[in-house]
Amino acid sequence: MRSGVIAQKVGMTRIFTDAGEHVPVTVLKVDNCQVVAHRTMEKNGYVAVQVGVGQAKVKNVSKAERGRFAVAKVEPKRKLAEFRVSLDALIPVGAEITADHFLPGQFVDVTGTTLGKGFAGGMKRWNFGGLRATHGVSISHRSIGGTGGRQDPGKTFKNKKMPGHLGVEQVTTQNLRVVQTDPERGLILVEGAVPGHAGGWIFVRDAVKRKAPADLPMPGKFRTSGTADESAPAEAAAASEENA
Repeated sequence: MRSGVIAQKVGMTRIFTDAGEHVPVTVLKVDNCQVVAHRTMEKNGYVAVQVGVGQAKVKNVSKAERGRFAVAKVEPKRKLAEFRVSLDALIPVGAEITADHFLPGQFVDVTGTTLGKGFAGGMKRWNFGGLRATHGVSISHRSIGGTGGRQDPGKTFKNKKMPGHLGVEQVTTQNLRVVQTDPERGLILVEGAVPGHAGGWIFVRDAVKRKAPADLPMPGKFRTSGTADESAPAEAAAASEENA
């Protein structure tokens, strides 16, 4: 189980195949996505890597957080996330994960925050059918109708689907195919739509319901200290864990 990355949604476009067919894709940008810390079984009870992306203003970072970034020799990050990994998939602290961490053709799961739509009625929020167009219905064609409360039980139960706030929820879309990667510009092109607005943060990880490609780099593709991209062996990751 490998680490994921934090990417920023750029927007949607399309690319053309050699056969002339167009494929709608979402462009995700991976920019300076670095490993900030490790979570180990001895200290934390589980194994994970903490990844950070974006540059945060120092005045907005607490003194304790600045100390943690200083220990990792990493600039303060704007967005942090943890990814559970196996013991042999620990990427060294300070390494920058690159876009070719994922291979074209493999499937990934993406997580983002959906667009906010404000207060929505039952038809838009829950796909209710609404009331009849005629036969006694006046003005309230888009209302939800009865909510189930009669003399018994004399109330409407909690969690009843009703009008209310729609959107701004964390949603995971599974099994999206990686169409293309551009390590030089840090771009990942994923087939189909990705939840969230342009500029929003997206978590990208290997699909849990699809078999990973045999040539998938382990523990991943990354660069350290400005060197070329590399795929470190498991021994180097284990050594990094011991030194942490």
